[in-house]
Amino acid sequence: MTSTGRKIVMAKRFDGMPNVSDFALQEETLPPLQDGGVLCETVCLSVDPYMRSYSRNMKEGDVMMGQTLSRVVESRHPNYTMGDLVLYYSGWRDRYVVNNPDDPQPWPLQKANYVPKGHPSSLSLGILGMPGATAYFGLNEVCRPVKSGEVVLVNAAAGAVGAVVGQLAKQQGCRVVGFAGTDDKVAYLKEMGFDEAFNYKTMGSLDDILSQQCPQGVDIYFDNVGGQFSDTVMNHMNQFGRVSVCGCISQYNNTTPSIGPRLQGLLISKQIRMEGFLVHRWKDNWMECMEKLAALVACGEMKYRETIVEGFERAPEALIGMLEGDNIGKMIVKCESSV
Repeated sequence: MTSTGRKIVMAKRFDGMPNVSDFALQEETLPPLQDGGVLCETVCLSVDPYMRSYSRNMKEGDVMMGQTLSRVVESRHPNYTMGDLVLYYSGWRDRYVVNNPDDPQPWPLQKANYVPKGHPSSLSLGILGMPGATAYFGLNEVCRPVKSGEVVLVNAAAGAVGAVVGQLAKQQGCRVVGFAGTDDKVAYLKEMGFDEAFNYKTMGSLDDILSQQCPQGVDIYFDNVGGQFSDTVMNHMNQFGRVSVCGCISQYNNTTPSIGPRLQGLLISKQIRMEGFLVHRWKDNWMECMEKLAALVACGEMKYRETIVEGFERAPEALIGMLEGDNIGKMIVKCESSV
């Protein structure tokens, strides 16, 4: 019997901020399930800032990229049984077949069996998934050594990555200053244990805020935003400061490249280490990271929040909302109600 599923594709290339009309919901015929394969139904899908950046390489008609948390509904693979929850970069599909689940490129099918009891399985797309790993490795590896007493600055701090970065830095004895885009997000950062938090839209001069709140300078800057915000922060970095360049969401919707200051002189004179990264660099250490973060979640030392959008067909709304800053914590599209 032929199986079908739904997919969401890029119907029109994005010009600046995406619009709902730039996407199309389509039905597709799934390939036959082969020996060694699995048929999955999507439970939740992830929307993340990187999607806007990577979409520049997409063509009209391409399936939107992204990771899903799915349930195995049929299996011809010895390691997977009906009902297993799995993670896969299927793109925006509500049903899909994986006939080579052990293929490591771009990422193998993976069981989502490490979320602590009593917590939602959707955490495997957030704090116990790619965003959590991004925070963990982006802080502890890119900015090493992280030392007690250092000043850590995080922007987009109320998002899926930034909130984890702040909590990890606090657990290592750092003073953490966060920036977000609403008063509700600032309150959330205070709940997460940030020492100081500011609404960048209403605070006035960032240069003045940093002079007041970080009079001895900034040791570690975890940058999710880029743009003029980062231009200002760089002038407050300390000698031997470390800058983890995780994202540049302020630039993703630009239709023409922005021109900023030249940083080479500053990097040299202050001996700053500034490094961009893609989290899959630490693929071989992934489960070690997940185990550590899961233990922190289980004992209540790592807090989280999710913003849930109900319905597979509303994934475009969720992506646009996330890019506009509507979420606190991880933005999740829930495709069924049982998880």
